[in-house]
Amino acid sequence: MKKIHISLIAAAALLLILSLLFGALNLYSGQPALPKGVNLAGWQVGGMNRDEVRSQLEDRIQKLGSIPLVLISENNTELKVTLKNAGITYEAEAFLKGMKELEQGSLMERVQARRNFSSNWTLHTHLDIHQLQQILSPAWEKNIFGEPVNATRRITEDDRIVYTPEISSRTVDWAAMEKALQAVIPKDFSHMEQLGGTEIPIKVPLTILQPSVTLNTLQKEGIERKITEFSTSLGASGPGRSYNVDAAAKAVNGTILPPGGIFDYGKAIEKAKKDYGFQEAPVIVNGKLQPGTGGGICQVSSTLYNAALRAGLDIVERHNHSLPVSYLPKGQDATFAEGYLNFRFRNNTGKYLIIKTAVENRRLTVKLFGTFPKNVSYTLESKVTETLPPADSVVNDFSLAPGTSRILENGKTGYIVETYITRWVDGQPLEKKKLSRDIYRAQKRIIAVNKAGASNTLQPEATKRPLLEDGVSSD
Repeated sequence: MKKIHISLIAAAALLLILSLLFGALNLYSGQPALPKGVNLAGWQVGGMNRDEVRSQLEDRIQKLGSIPLVLISENNTELKVTLKNAGITYEAEAFLKGMKELEQGSLMERVQARRNFSSNWTLHTHLDIHQLQQILSPAWEKNIFGEPVNATRRITEDDRIVYTPEISSRTVDWAAMEKALQAVIPKDFSHMEQLGGTEIPIKVPLTILQPSVTLNTLQKEGIERKITEFSTSLGASGPGRSYNVDAAAKAVNGTILPPGGIFDYGKAIEKAKKDYGFQEAPVIVNGKLQPGTGGGICQVSSTLYNAALRAGLDIVERHNHSLPVSYLPKGQDATFAEGYLNFRFRNNTGKYLIIKTAVENRRLTVKLFGTFPKNVSYTLESKVTETLPPADSVVNDFSLAPGTSRILENGKTGYIVETYITRWVDGQPLEKKKLSRDIYRAQKRIIAVNKAGASNTLQPEATKRPLLEDGVSSD
């Protein structure tokens, strides 16, 4: 009996101790105040009510976000924004999570949370640079710094090359801007009182914004001077032919050839057809002049051919006319037949080449600008090596008196011409070579006769697809 009584007393005592312990743990874990000595980013919150801390924390973060940030750019131009509007935000999620663990979970979890609650907590800073980029936008940069202006190259009326340097501008160096912001913005609450009503100045880091075309890039292209010039006369060309020469010249004018680039006259004619169109003027069809569209365009290719030769350029494709032309010696022309015969040359100077063309005072002039040795020049010499007499073509004509004849079409003499080019260095002929051997075929003389007893039916000559030179097909 006595043992039972002792056991009951011991059990009661243990229960009392457990109750006291449970109550003590409840009192310990249920304290509304934070543990003593807790510091949140320089703010002493130990012993403060948790709800009060939450309320004040939100207010302090708002105050941090409202601190003015003064952005100072060139010429002391200032732009004021808040830290929040600049994309800078603060949060103390880890601290708030720690406080929540003091209030939630089992008794032992709350006790453990309070017992292990850290004495020092940090404030986390986040920077969304895109928000500031929307403020310091390209439009803002343009307004403050202006726009970069390309360097220019101009060829004057007296053929001088004049360069105008580029104008650079400024743009925000965003990598440096992020580093500068991280260095000056507050990271904690330690100086909240001092920060109140103050501004944080920051000089906007800039970098030079160059235009796409600079003086250096232009000068590296090597357009140093006029290297050659060649002209031909329009003579008695009618309005249509004069217009066509001018249209083709305009399409060529201003062409820039890179090193190794090939000039294609066919492409220039396509441009001229599209931009200016061509008028009626005599063209060459199968070796004979007849009315057509675009007559005269080969004067541009021929004049350009002579300029290219005198600059030592590589001729890729060139053909002589079927008839001699009036504006150049035989053997020094370059014809064009749309879709069949083209004129092309390669820029072998190692630098860029500019082609300038103009029609003034009834003369077509082609000028080439680039890099070329001043002590080097080229001359041309053409000579007729063989004359080709015209053959006769006889047709029967019963309208004539028997035994009589008349000339329906005068023939034309043909020629075989050899052209030589000589390279001169320091005024001395250094190299002479054959450039071309051209054939200008003779045109038949057509004679009508009345041959008694002959059939009046003419046997036509075999025809071939007409070759249209010095013009374009009519659309």
